[in-house]
Amino acid sequence: MSVQVPDAFARTHDLLEAGMRDAVQRLSPGIRRVVAYHLGWLDLEGNPVESPSGKFVRPALSFVCAEAVGAYAEVALPGAVAVELVHDFSLLHDDVMDRDTERRHRPTAWTLFGEGEAILAGDALLALAQERLIDPPTHERLKAAAALSEATAEMITGQSEDLAFERRGDVVLAECVAMLEHKTAGLLACACRLGAILGRGSDEQIEALGGFGRALGIAFQMVDDVLGIWGRPEVTGKQACSDLRQRKKTMPVVAAIEADGPSAEQLLSLLQSDGEMTEEDIALAAKLVEDNGGRDRTLEEAERALAGALRFLDQIDTPVDARRDLEAIAGFITARDF
Repeated sequence: MSVQVPDAFARTHDLLEAGMRDAVQRLSPGIRRVVAYHLGWLDLEGNPVESPSGKFVRPALSFVCAEAVGAYAEVALPGAVAVELVHDFSLLHDDVMDRDTERRHRPTAWTLFGEGEAILAGDALLALAQERLIDPPTHERLKAAAALSEATAEMITGQSEDLAFERRGDVVLAECVAMLEHKTAGLLACACRLGAILGRGSDEQIEALGGFGRALGIAFQMVDDVLGIWGRPEVTGKQACSDLRQRKKTMPVVAAIEADGPSAEQLLSLLQSDGEMTEEDIALAAKLVEDNGGRDRTLEEAERALAGALRFLDQIDTPVDARRDLEAIAGFITARDF
């Protein structure tokens, strides 16, 4: 199903990109080259290109959440830039850890510049995020920086849990949900909180919008887990069944295994087998996950999480336009084209 791209993405895109370019310009030339390639601004030779740079979901949430507390979107720019820099830090590192060779329909940075350069570029973005957020160190900016540090630590915890799950055959659904909450939902919650904090929202508004972002992040990652198995490469920008190739214990896989039965046993045996999985193994694993209810269960839980996210918006009064934009973003990122 095709879903219309929310107006908020286009409305805030240029503001965010200008802020990102200003921030990245402060990096050393070698690291800046890797980052500019990763962001889709340059090709391998350093020539400017027009490449997809993503929808800037997290920054858009920051901008709209500032509007939701009655401020102008522009006040959230430091937070929007910072949260996107942290997101890209995580992508650069994830691609190395997951051995992903393609992102946004282009070779990943580590495959071209080397693992060390990609890791250093990610480290530089993490430091840059805090630097841009606390300059100048106002009360709101320091509060936002503390929220970003907490969310970053949570995200790193989630990534550690994700890696540990690959070596385990006893992962249960509750652990999987906790992992994706740490790895993905915490940063979406932070994006919303940053907008509300920099917009000088009340504690009630900050907490409600953060709750919205966290529940939305859970729904978003569940849908993304489905895409990781059944998503088309032209949509995901990655190889088909990429998560199964890496033997990841994502939500559909864990749901299928937890459902038990012969299909679950066969699936677990495939994922725990030695050696590289063949194309036939991968196709069979995807079928076993679907036949044992993993796909349907994940999408049902995503719908439940999305409904919970929208209920957080009922806790506070928000301008009509901001509420509409938040609902549109939520609907868009949880209704992806498979």
